[in-house]
Amino acid sequence: MKSEAEKNGQYYLEALLETTSEAISIVNEEGEVQYWNDKAESLYGISKEKIVGEKINKFFEKEDLKLLEILKTREPVFNVYHQPRPDKHVRISSSPIFNASGALVGAVAIDQDISNIVQLNEKLSLTTTELQKVKQQYNLKAQNGPLSNIKGQSPALQTIKNLTLKVAKTNATVLIQGESGVGKELFAQGIHEASARSNEAFIPINCGAIPEALFESEFFGYEKGSFTGADKNGKAGKVEKANGGTLFLDEVGMLPLDMQVKLLRVLQEREVSRIGGHSPIKVDIRIVAATNSDLEEMVRKGQFREDLYYRLNVVTLKIPPLRERVEDIPVLMENFLHEFTFNHHKEPPVISEKALELCVNYDWPGNIRELRNVVERMVILIDGPSIKPEDLHYIMPRISEETKQGRLAQEKNQLEKEHIAQALLETYGNKSAAAKLLGISRVSLYKKISQYGIN
Repeated sequence: MKSEAEKNGQYYLEALLETTSEAISIVNEEGEVQYWNDKAESLYGISKEKIVGEKINKFFEKEDLKLLEILKTREPVFNVYHQPRPDKHVRISSSPIFNASGALVGAVAIDQDISNIVQLNEKLSLTTTELQKVKQQYNLKAQNGPLSNIKGQSPALQTIKNLTLKVAKTNATVLIQGESGVGKELFAQGIHEASARSNEAFIPINCGAIPEALFESEFFGYEKGSFTGADKNGKAGKVEKANGGTLFLDEVGMLPLDMQVKLLRVLQEREVSRIGGHSPIKVDIRIVAATNSDLEEMVRKGQFREDLYYRLNVVTLKIPPLRERVEDIPVLMENFLHEFTFNHHKEPPVISEKALELCVNYDWPGNIRELRNVVERMVILIDGPSIKPEDLHYIMPRISEETKQGRLAQEKNQLEKEHIAQALLETYGNKSAAAKLLGISRVSLYKKISQYGIN
């Protein structure tokens, strides 16, 4: 006799299938639709009443159906990019269904609609290209010079800028390393603008922002007719668009391993093959890559290919974090203040000496990006003519906490110094006796005397 839970199992399953945000379809071994959830209705515009019980190839072209392919191959696929209709881009996972005897009884497909992501990515690519054209048209680099957007005069910054300009004049592959927010893309653009390729395209790719299923088409493009709904003229990938110019691979450590293999081939052969293409296309590109990951550690863990790492790591530029170039904080804050007061139609406030001192002593884990965001918050939230320490405590609680911790550390050190001095007085300068009185070793006492400058 079935339990109550077993009786309700079908209802539980139906509720689960209807609650998911993905389109779910199930066919039997003959390709007849057995299940079609509400999301599938919405995604494809076909009602359950119309499709359930019918062969699915009545509604889709055979070559556009992963379900029928799975019935033949009997092998599951996961997170595969697919375009079942000209206006639909999906990421599909599909599996065959076997009964208890191991006989094939059907297949299930879970389709995630990524049409908006694809369209947004294409718009972003177009915008980047247009911005590059505008920049070349007005010849901004001639007016300001390469790296002019990177503000500061600290020795650490000047050293890396000089090295960047030196490397830019060559054709070498460059790996830019640095924490998040230090301005790696600005250095990549500076390399391009100071190079002999400055009049050609600078094509950036954020390897951490492209869905895995779209990597190949974004990198290498596709030929016309390579899949249903493809552009009738085909589409060039980012690598091909960078021909003659610079390809910037941001967050290169996030490249999937299979794409690392294909990128390595591009670096070795200097040619690219579109999806559906038969003839490789020669490309003349310079590669600039950037990462905030430890690629050597990733190589040791098998997360990044060693051969690709050495291909990219011809010249390494290590961008210093903001805490190693604190001399630049005042000028950066001044620049950001003028930028945001102009954008928000406000008068630029004056930063008090104490407030500036707090900013200089702060650790800035988010580097220049964090500093920029903080200055914008200052402009938006502070209405007075000046920025005072209490204003910073209000908009940056971490500064307040670090200041408190710093004061506590100073008080602790002062108290310790006084205890050591008192022990030395009581023992008439006998360090062994003083150490015993304090309950520490002689070595520790000598270190403390040197640290605190006790005479």
